[in-house]
Amino acid sequence: MEFELYQEIALTRDIPEYQLKKGDVATLLDIIPHPQGGEKGCILEVFNAIGESIKVVTVPISAIKKLTSEDILTSRQLIEIS
Repeated sequence: MEFELYQEIALTRDIPEYQLKKGDVATLLDIIPHPQGGEKGCILEVFNAIGESIKVVTVPISAIKKLTSEDILTSRQLIEIS
């Protein structure tokens, strides 16, 4: 699958080390090679609901997908309140 830099993508799985969940939306900043020839990585910028940048993360390319007209955006808190 071909991705374009700076497009919005969705995560295909939870990324617990960054407190991100499947379906979260981020902006693709770059695609990078694996240092030992493994799966490519993606540098993503994650924004909160009001457009403030909250983190930049690196995930495997298999952890992202393009947004489609079938996707629905949602809202959740980054830190879950018990």
